[in-house]
Amino acid sequence: QLDRIIIHQQVELLEAILGTETSSKYEIKNHLGQRVYFAVEENGCFDRNLCSPIRSFTIRIADNTGREVITVNRPLRCNSCLFPCFLQEV
Repeated sequence: QLDRIIIHQQVELLEAILGTETSSKYEIKNHLGQRVYFAVEENGCFDRNLCSPIRSFTIRIADNTGREVITVNRPLRCNSCLFPCFLQEV
C-alpha cells in the first residue's frame, strides 16, 4: 500500500552532454526510497525535440517484475507544434 510516491527521472548521459531530448525513464519509489515501479516514455524524436512541452507520448509503468500495470496516453492536440491551440489531455 502506497500513501506517497517519489518520482525520479533518470537522466541519460547523451541528453546531459548534448542537451538533446531522449526518451524519458523514471523510477517511482515509496516514501522509504525503494523502487516500486519503473516508467518509460515512448514517443518519436520529432515530437521530443520540436514539440517538447506539448508532445504526444505513451508512458508504460511496470512493477519490479516487469509486468505492465498502467499505460498513460497523451495524444498531440494541436494543428502545429509551434502554435498550439488545444489544452492537453492525458
